[in-house]
Amino acid sequence: MGRKLDALLGRNFKVSKFKTITKLAISRISILSNQHQARLSHACSDVKELLQLNHQDRALLRIERVTMEKNMLDALSMIELYCHLLLDRIKLIGKKRGEPCPEELKEAVSSLIYAASRCGEFPELHKIRAALTSKYGRDFAARAVELRNNCEVSPKMVQKFSTRKPSYETRLKVLKEIASECGITLDLEEDDSVNDHKRLQDTVLSEETKQAEHFSESMKTRRKYRDVADAAQEAFQSAAYAANAARAAVELSMSLSIDKGSEDHHGSDNEGGNVSDFGTSSTTKAHMTNTSAASRETKDLDNRQSFEKIETVEERTQISTEQASQTI
Repeated sequence: MGRKLDALLGRNFKVSKFKTITKLAISRISILSNQHQARLSHACSDVKELLQLNHQDRALLRIERVTMEKNMLDALSMIELYCHLLLDRIKLIGKKRGEPCPEELKEAVSSLIYAASRCGEFPELHKIRAALTSKYGRDFAARAVELRNNCEVSPKMVQKFSTRKPSYETRLKVLKEIASECGITLDLEEDDSVNDHKRLQDTVLSEETKQAEHFSESMKTRRKYRDVADAAQEAFQSAAYAANAARAAVELSMSLSIDKGSEDHHGSDNEGGNVSDFGTSSTTKAHMTNTSAASRETKDLDNRQSFEKIETVEERTQISTEQASQTI
């Protein structure tokens, strides 16, 4: 019971023991690095042989092993740097009990705890994790292992231990580097998924551009009419211009009808030249009476048409005013 309480309160943390474990971890890193370097060399040799046999597709699949070994070597290098940092700042770790982790050591401590949860072949690193957990608490360790917010774990460390399959572009880049060392030209084409992704990005970009243009046009319309009164005034002025044009058209049609009636009257006088003056005058009076009656009927008809046009214009004006108010 006493040991568990000491572990919870961080009382059993011993600086000398921690230094010894950290130094052993650094020694272990050199051994593991040699092993992974040998695996990397073997994987690269396999890729080169496949390229020489013109099996480029199989070589591209083998690149996954090459990438994994490279990531492991980079992760071991980072762990070694963090271990050296803790040894240099050991006095900060061995300060008063119950104090939180210093800001300058949060990344190193959190990254080592996270790396220990991803490395099964590293017993010394597991002991370092246990010592740091007893020093700074289980909540601190859980936040690093589970990658919670403000966990302070290095993003590069997370990337190196990621189990996600490397992308086609990454594998192709590594394969080109190995092929250049062998003096081999690759015949591989870009993956269809990469092309589809590029086309999707272009489509999204074009749609965003259209939306931005539409938004700018709507903003221009809103600036043109500041409120409903301005829009209604503009529509009323347009209707007034249309009404004036309709009146002018009606007057023009009336004048043309009168001129046509006078021309018909003169033509009838010339054709009836042998008729007596009394008959001519009677015929002329009757014709003028008929012409005046016809002109009045034409005038009434034109006036009705003009009023109908004006009413139509006013209705259109009212509709445009309502639409303008709804738009604003």
